[in-house]
Amino acid sequence: MEQENKQANGLAGRKQEKAKNQEVSFKSKYTKKYFELRREQMKSIFNYIKADLQELADYFCPNSVRFIARNANKVRQKSKKILDSTPLIALRNFSSGMMSGATSPTSRWFKTGILNKEVEKDSHSIKDWCFKQAELTRTILNSSNFYQVLPEVYKQLGVFSFAAISMESDFENVVTFKNLPIGSYYFSRNHQGKIDTVCRNYMISAQNMVDEFGKENCSQKVIDALENNPNSMFEIIHFVEPNRDYQKDSPVSFQKKYISVYYEIDSDNKFLRKSGFERFPFVIFEASRNGEDDYPSQGPATMALPDVKQLMLLTKEYAKAVKKIVSPTYKGPASLAKKGFSDTPASYVEEDENGRGVSPVYEVNPRILELKQEKDELKQLIKEHFYNDLFAMILNTAQRGRTATEVNELKEEKMVLLSPLLEQIHCALREVLDWIYYEQIDKNILPEIPEELEGQFIQIEFISTLAQAQKVQSIASMERFTTFVANLAQAVDPVLVQKLQGEKIIEDYAEFANIDPSQVTPSDVVAQYREAMQQKQQQQEQMAMMAQGSQLVKNMGGVDAFGGELAQRLGQ
Repeated sequence: MEQENKQANGLAGRKQEKAKNQEVSFKSKYTKKYFELRREQMKSIFNYIKADLQELADYFCPNSVRFIARNANKVRQKSKKILDSTPLIALRNFSSGMMSGATSPTSRWFKTGILNKEVEKDSHSIKDWCFKQAELTRTILNSSNFYQVLPEVYKQLGVFSFAAISMESDFENVVTFKNLPIGSYYFSRNHQGKIDTVCRNYMISAQNMVDEFGKENCSQKVIDALENNPNSMFEIIHFVEPNRDYQKDSPVSFQKKYISVYYEIDSDNKFLRKSGFERFPFVIFEASRNGEDDYPSQGPATMALPDVKQLMLLTKEYAKAVKKIVSPTYKGPASLAKKGFSDTPASYVEEDENGRGVSPVYEVNPRILELKQEKDELKQLIKEHFYNDLFAMILNTAQRGRTATEVNELKEEKMVLLSPLLEQIHCALREVLDWIYYEQIDKNILPEIPEELEGQFIQIEFISTLAQAQKVQSIASMERFTTFVANLAQAVDPVLVQKLQGEKIIEDYAEFANIDPSQVTPSDVVAQYREAMQQKQQQQEQMAMMAQGSQLVKNMGGVDAFGGELAQRLGQ
């Protein structure tokens, strides 16, 4: 026993020594100088697209970028480039359409399943667990600020082709989300193209800094400000990247998979906090990007920008044409130079001795209708870049008297255009849902896992209105096929109906249409019903045969027939 205690103490000592060495390694490698160098490298890459982002902001969402952290809460000038509200309306409709179509808080826009669909279909307990887990996730999302953050995320995605949110564990709501302003953060990717590093800078008050990081970790400037002006703002840096000192299953925070540090940008080398995460705490929503570029470059606003510029130019020219018609420049005799006049009916100007009065310098007849038509076409094109025509498909087509079939076909055509961006959004949402799933495990709030689920891989499937529109072709094909077979069997051969696998069709239809598993009877219960019906049918057939035999005997012998006469009738 004594020897075992010595071995245990020795093992504990080695672990403590190893952790101490790891901390020394952290201090030597992960210094403020190291992170500042990494930040400058990431900033230099971001500067290549900074001017483009500012131009997009000027035309679509002024004051939405924050390239300088100290500009937070400051009143900024409005953009003078926006002369028509069409880009603003198109962006608003895009954000609202994505919210209602892809992530509506009032509908089930995702469901939990397993990778092996055959096992899932044959196990009602797995379906029930997946449904309960998805409902738990929906409850967490509804109780958090997720749906308050998403509209701004979609706006940034539509304009700048990317947007970012941070996720933090929360004791009350499980998770809390924050939307990061464009320009306040940089990110980079690993060799697989996956984003694994984020550096953000933001302003925080002295009071909040002390509350979050502790007075002992703050600089003297912050402590002095806390006493004099607690609302004084200070700029800090938050850096998250893969940890080179990662130790699997280590309880030490700075040995987690991702290292996380906070520090004041104008202080000494002291960190406000050094810790780590087992899961990357940021999710980047992005559109398509070119090759090895860190930042996406092709989004709705990027494609619409030339049309928006042309619209603003035509709007200015249209205003000039209207002004020349309504308020032209006047000419008149020199004698009337000092006699003011206006265009109101109550103003009068005398003519000179030659009978000359005031008249326009020149008369123009600009083709104002053509200008207006060109503007309207540009407006419609800008809205199409933001998929407004898809989101308002039913409203627009109903006014033109199109049938439901035509509307569905048009939806399918438009979904082909939206599908690439929607798939990118689904990738980001999947990361959010995966993060919440592991939070449920950490907080031990998952539903009880059935035995059939052991060893299976969980996966998320999206079933929103837009996602279902992508699957509508499968459902329509299934309906057309079953109708065709049923009609053919009725007209040609009833046996042909046996070509349909009824249970399989019902299971597939329920999956495509996102039917609650509790509304579909399990296959094993259906088998029991079928067996009971077969037994009942056999019993009915036996009773019918017995009744038929009794009637036969009665008809052949009669109630007063003798045995000899009966035998004679039977030919014996």
